[in-house]
Amino acid sequence: MNEPVILHATFTARAGEEDRVTRLLADYSEVVRQEPGNVLFEASHLRGAPDHFFVYEEYRDEAAFQAHLSHPAGRAFNSELTPLIVEPTSELTFLCRLP
Repeated sequence: MNEPVILHATFTARAGEEDRVTRLLADYSEVVRQEPGNVLFEASHLRGAPDHFFVYEEYRDEAAFQAHLSHPAGRAFNSELTPLIVEPTSELTFLCRLP
């Protein structure tokens, strides 16, 4: 059986870039949600800390996740996001669903 790929990404917007990151994430969320293997893509910021972002993603299986990684929109998103955040890249944490 193919297991879903579940992960969350976190990153911090540079000072003054919170609105740009929010708009970028909102636009990218719409694209990712249309990918055939995407189950869920939700972007949030921490309550009381609008510069700290949290993205929760789920893909049907590894093949769907790999297709997501190779999608041109992802490369464009990361290219635009990178100079707007404090970290060198978003920090990814992969999860396993409990039975």
